[in-house]
Amino acid sequence: MTQNIYDDPAFFEGYSQLGRSVQGLAGAAEWPALQAMLPPLRGKRVVDLGCGYGWFCRWAAEQGAAQVIGLDVSEKMLERAVATTANTAVSYARADLEQLVLVEGGFDLVYSSLTLHYIVNLAGLFTAAYRALAPGGKLVFSIEHPIYMAPTHPGWVFDAQGRRTWPIDSYQIEGPRSTNWLAEGVIKQHRTIGTLLNLLIAAGFGIRHVEEWGPSAEQLVARPELAEERDRPMMLLVAAQR
Repeated sequence: MTQNIYDDPAFFEGYSQLGRSVQGLAGAAEWPALQAMLPPLRGKRVVDLGCGYGWFCRWAAEQGAAQVIGLDVSEKMLERAVATTANTAVSYARADLEQLVLVEGGFDLVYSSLTLHYIVNLAGLFTAAYRALAPGGKLVFSIEHPIYMAPTHPGWVFDAQGRRTWPIDSYQIEGPRSTNWLAEGVIKQHRTIGTLLNLLIAAGFGIRHVEEWGPSAEQLVARPELAEERDRPMMLLVAAQR
């Protein structure tokens, strides 16, 4: 079953304090870049894998999507999503993304934000997403960048000249990585960029756009703390098409 750390009370409380939890899409610095990769949504059928509080689901409905389904393994996330959603075009359901079953050809967009790095059976999920899309449909997702996931050190280190560096540990060795983020022992699945893209190709997708996200100059002025994202990418954004 998909790792369900979000129903841990301490983790959920910590997550609820994050900027993107409080401000929604506006609090996610990568959102403008991710939004630019999306197709027009008016009249479209959308499914959000790992929908969390339902921020994207509500936004998609506001753009005119005919149907939006948000899936998440966390009951606490779904409770919050349901409580904050009034649009009848949006519905939510609990689902194990490790064993994803969707209506064949039932969607025009499969979307996911910062969820897929928890998935062990990513090949199976990509295959399910491909089958769920109508011809020409798109898969758009963000995932923790493999470079960011590879370090096992707590943060920056410095070389002999005093220059700040980001330590990368065993990048080519794929598999589970344990990290302490809001709770101890959070497990993420490390894959190289090559493996990730090849899994998409093997599922039948055509890759349309890949972005190793970094902040714009305007974003750095507004949020100076994003400067370290230019030293190593934290997120990978991908658009693929059936």
